[in-house]
Amino acid sequence: MIFSYMDVRDKGRVAQVCIAWRDASYHKSVWRGVEAKLHLRRANPSLFPSLQARGIRRVQILSLRRSLSYVIQGMPNIESLNLSGCYNLTDNGLGHAFVQEIPSLRVLNLSLCKQITDSSLGRIAQYLKNLEVLELGGCSNITNTGLLLIAWGLHRLKSLNLRSCRHVSDVGIGHLAGMTRSAAEGCLNLEYLTLQDCQKLTDLSLKHISKGLTKLRVLNLSFCGGISDAGMIHLSHMASLWSLNLRSCDNISDTGTMHLAMGTLRLSGLDVSFCDKIGDQTLAYIAQGLYQLKSLSLCSCHISDDGINRMVRQMHELRTLNIGQCVRITDKGLELIADHLTQLAGIDLYGCTKITKRGLERITQLPCLKVLNLGLWQMTESEKVR
Repeated sequence: MIFSYMDVRDKGRVAQVCIAWRDASYHKSVWRGVEAKLHLRRANPSLFPSLQARGIRRVQILSLRRSLSYVIQGMPNIESLNLSGCYNLTDNGLGHAFVQEIPSLRVLNLSLCKQITDSSLGRIAQYLKNLEVLELGGCSNITNTGLLLIAWGLHRLKSLNLRSCRHVSDVGIGHLAGMTRSAAEGCLNLEYLTLQDCQKLTDLSLKHISKGLTKLRVLNLSFCGGISDAGMIHLSHMASLWSLNLRSCDNISDTGTMHLAMGTLRLSGLDVSFCDKIGDQTLAYIAQGLYQLKSLSLCSCHISDDGINRMVRQMHELRTLNIGQCVRITDKGLELIADHLTQLAGIDLYGCTKITKRGLERITQLPCLKVLNLGLWQMTESEKVR
């Protein structure tokens, strides 16, 4: 039906044309996959019956001035609930909403709901047994106890975001990984785990992850200053892992990359941007053991044309290369990239101050190139063309 290709605003407009179009626009196939974005400010008796008539089961609450239970009661078959940024949501409000099992709910986003504590996670673990995605980024009051509750109740969880949960430590990650089976089975089906800016984590967390979370595909450890090269040994044999983010992990060096390259990883994406101890030797290790990478980010690392030369001949599958603010890269490095990385679709050269028009002309000849970020780069007067 053609109405299904319209955006939400136009779907509402065509429903006002005539009765036939209204009836056609209310067909559930027209609204499949649509997320309703709501401001809950005053009572509206027709709101939820209207959403259910359209088959809408995904809701984002933009502002919450009524009880959350108003939503849960109005949409008993809800599949996705996004409360991101609802700063006034409390444990009490969530507790009044989740008073019985909600088997249909698969996705819950509580990012930046800063008043939420472990108490709410207890409710979630008890009543949302089928949850597959849980977003807790910025919920800074969550502790290891909350993770124990998650590990006890949410066995079907596939994606968990704990960004900036500052109280979470190795103990909590151990709970998730099933290291405390007497208390909780763990979330052993996790495929996506974000631990960005969890400052209390050490290499012991990576040991727990490698032992218990064997289905993990994507791991974000950016800004985790407590992990080191030794922790990479634990990750190096995770067969399912295909994306690893180590951005701004200050204690990761060329040695850590060596451990990753010597393992059995089949990584598709690796980000070591802003790791001050990463240099040309890392590129040599990548060429030896991580040559199947499709995306590589090295922004602000201490790499040079020599490192590029040691890497490019092996990286036949590379599609995205981010080397912004790598100030030692010159036209020679760009020429090597242009000669060998023929499948490259995107490259970031932001802040590469030693490159000139000559190098850029070679890069722009790449047959698959779609994205070129130059940012701070500027041509000298002699290079400018009219």
